[in-house]
Amino acid sequence: MNTLDRYIFTELLKIFLISAGGITLLLYLDKFLLMTEMLVSQGVSLFDLMRLVVYLSPAYLAVTVPMSVLVAVVVVCNQFSASNEWTAMQVAKWSFLRLLQPVALFSCLAYLIANAIILYALPWGNQSYKELIFDHIQKRHHFEIQPNVFNTHFDNLTLLVGEKKEASHFKKIFIENSRTPGLSQVISAQEGIFKRIPDSPVVHLRLKNGTIHESHAALGNYQTVNFDGYDLTLTLPSPLRLDKKAFVGNRELSPRELVHKIQEFKQKGLKYSGPAVELSKKFSIPFACLVFGLVGIPLGLQFKSAGKSGSFAVSLGTILTYYFCLITTQDLGRLGILNPYLSVWIPNAILLVLGIYLGQKLQKETAFTLPDPLLRLAARLSSVFKQPFPAGNKIQKTAANLRYNQGSSNITTTASKLR
Repeated sequence: MNTLDRYIFTELLKIFLISAGGITLLLYLDKFLLMTEMLVSQGVSLFDLMRLVVYLSPAYLAVTVPMSVLVAVVVVCNQFSASNEWTAMQVAKWSFLRLLQPVALFSCLAYLIANAIILYALPWGNQSYKELIFDHIQKRHHFEIQPNVFNTHFDNLTLLVGEKKEASHFKKIFIENSRTPGLSQVISAQEGIFKRIPDSPVVHLRLKNGTIHESHAALGNYQTVNFDGYDLTLTLPSPLRLDKKAFVGNRELSPRELVHKIQEFKQKGLKYSGPAVELSKKFSIPFACLVFGLVGIPLGLQFKSAGKSGSFAVSLGTILTYYFCLITTQDLGRLGILNPYLSVWIPNAILLVLGIYLGQKLQKETAFTLPDPLLRLAARLSSVFKQPFPAGNKIQKTAANLRYNQGSSNITTTASKLR
């Protein structure tokens, strides 16, 4: 690897790290409110929250790594084109295929990273996440009862308290109890005291001065009972019950587990398109790193006047189109309309053909033109954005002169590097 190859690889790596960190942080935003609630109201320690972030990271990185490859390649190639470094490379006998070499090396490394994340880190992260949640439920020694809020900590029971007198002493208690099939209970009491049994999901509630309203669906009768004291046993969800209720999706399984599940479904005569699509997707998403690297070079070099903001917009549009096609084809595969193993490879195939076509145009240095409808749309949008700026032509000419002067110095600098 010569000096220019190392320079290109370093630029790609910098943009890749910035993009991966920024996109991953954006994906975490919807979890921050939940983490804050767990820290404040559920007694989760800061260390456990950090573990939670680590366990969730593979699920986000599986998406952000391919995205960041495209962003890095488009932005760096656009930078080369805008600063006329690509022109200097062409003077030194560089072509699309020669520029593809460091980009392909970078894309292959990203492909290996994405494979490791999806095949190994993602199942581990999901399993560790579940174990952390179960361990928190089992070992926590308190639960939070908030006044004037419907509390649903307990199985088949809704609790509302009006006033908190002490840590476990409340006033104006209202309970809706549907734990017994066919029997509906509404209990109101002036006050109640909670007592938690250590290392147990059982909570004793001592109610004072209240009324029980009971309705039997089968018997069709209704009765009320007044009491001075009434003991009620409440149960928090246990890890075993949560494990049975928790939905373990195909995305959380390893390839070996998915293959086993597909074979089991086939033996039972059940529809196996869901796990088959997920198994194929575990290999198609990492492959997108290679396709994005191929497509990103012509996209970055063609949109010379777009600048960095424009290159980000091009990357975002390509990413949104890719994932829209991926979601559509995977749903069609799960429904059995498309082959479940091939459905998620369709977006990769489309981008691969597009990348080869654009790369061939760039290699032969032939002009690439958009279809007439797209050209008319681009011209119309351009005229709309130019209307509010009457001095736009002068600004554009001045900017062109500045780019030319800056480009001449960049060509000289890059040419000296190539020598």
